[in-house]
Amino acid sequence: MADGTGAPIAPPAASGETSPEDAYLEKRTLRRGSAGWLLLTGLGVAYVVSGDFSGWNFGLAEGGFGGLAIAAVLMGLMYTCMVFALAELAAVLPTAGGGYGFARRALGTWGGFLTGTAILIEYVLAPAAISIFIGDYVESLKLFGLESGWPVYLACFAIFIGIHLWGVGEALRFSFIVTGIAVTALLIFAVGAFTEFDASGLNDIAVDHSAFGSSSWLPFGVLGIWAAFPFGMWFFLGVEGVPLAAEETKDPARSLPKAMSISIGILLLLALITFLAATGAHGSAAVQDAGNPLVAALEGDGKPTLLSRFVNYAGLAGLVASFFSLIYAGSRQLFALSRAGYLPRFLSLTSRRKAPYMGLLVPGAIGFALAAATGDGARMLNVAVFGATISYALMSLSHIVLRRREPELPRPYRTPGGVVTSSVALLLACSALVATFLVDKEAAFIALGVYVVALAYFAFYSRHRLVASAPEEEFAALAAAEAELERD
Repeated sequence: MADGTGAPIAPPAASGETSPEDAYLEKRTLRRGSAGWLLLTGLGVAYVVSGDFSGWNFGLAEGGFGGLAIAAVLMGLMYTCMVFALAELAAVLPTAGGGYGFARRALGTWGGFLTGTAILIEYVLAPAAISIFIGDYVESLKLFGLESGWPVYLACFAIFIGIHLWGVGEALRFSFIVTGIAVTALLIFAVGAFTEFDASGLNDIAVDHSAFGSSSWLPFGVLGIWAAFPFGMWFFLGVEGVPLAAEETKDPARSLPKAMSISIGILLLLALITFLAATGAHGSAAVQDAGNPLVAALEGDGKPTLLSRFVNYAGLAGLVASFFSLIYAGSRQLFALSRAGYLPRFLSLTSRRKAPYMGLLVPGAIGFALAAATGDGARMLNVAVFGATISYALMSLSHIVLRRREPELPRPYRTPGGVVTSSVALLLACSALVATFLVDKEAAFIALGVYVVALAYFAFYSRHRLVASAPEEEFAALAAAEAELERD
């Protein structure tokens, strides 16, 4: 006997006995009610906060101040629209699958796998890249005399995965504290940098007069705006991961939309303050190629100050916050895909403390290996961005499809603007996806290669072995049954 997906189902258990399905899920259970809206808000900011300290500034070399400013505004609009759409979906389908679960119900098994794989690419590659950046910070700060290299990367993964294995409540509280330090440092930086603000320095990057539409504000022309899209994303990349905490949340229908709305509001404010303060202190040219742009903005004459040293150490806190929280997100996405049978099922096993230990250890080992073997954090982040943009397009499309196909579905929270909002997110996500090829073609093709391998595994093996009792699959099966009843 089979479940309709090719996976065998054992005969029903006798009364009082545990069924095979229950036993399977019992070994794959997360700790319920560990997070309220405050910790979730901290999680949403933690995913992103490292992007305020570094990375975004390389967009100045692609679009200049005006090009990056327009790109950041458009990407901020994309994330805001997408977050509101995802808040509705998370309230309807509060499972650890997050985007995979939304797309599974709206777009079927192929759509669910495509979305989940894209999210997984983002959340496995991004921590690997950030571990390299942490190593660079440790070396530049001369902490304990360490140099950037595999011992530092290994320490990052070992220490912070260890905290996650301890328990989700402890992990989220640690993340909240470190994120608070990083956000406080950003505000202190802004106060110091704005005292030296000079608007004339914003457009001090040399103009490429051969570029179409070039000017002092758009030194690389109109195309520079598009090329700066991926860097405008760095102010917000990762906030969409909040729904992955759904199964560990108190009252997810209320907590998730509230936390997501507050998170994106905080991130929009931090992006505006950081961008203007850093470029206005000593000009855009001074920070466009800096590995630590906030410190470069404060050290106009090249001499360290008390404030620049403080911001340097705080930048390390920001990297740790994002590294730590992205490990969490990747483990939950892997857990959900494995629990439902899309990936090998052993990856969803949980410990006595209800931590998905294989979902933490396996991506951690892959991330460490990539960091140690390549040392190329920028390339890995570009691969992560490519995966992210694919998932954004598919999640936005899922919102549109479910609004059209299931208008009567109970929605504890409704997206302001409805499908218009998610359509804006879809359009901008597709534009950002194309823009990744303008910045780093090799990274985009690497991500495509990973996708092809994953799709081959799904097409020839795992789609015939899905677990019908997994929460995301049950939601989809219920929708299909209701649709069939309506047709009858």
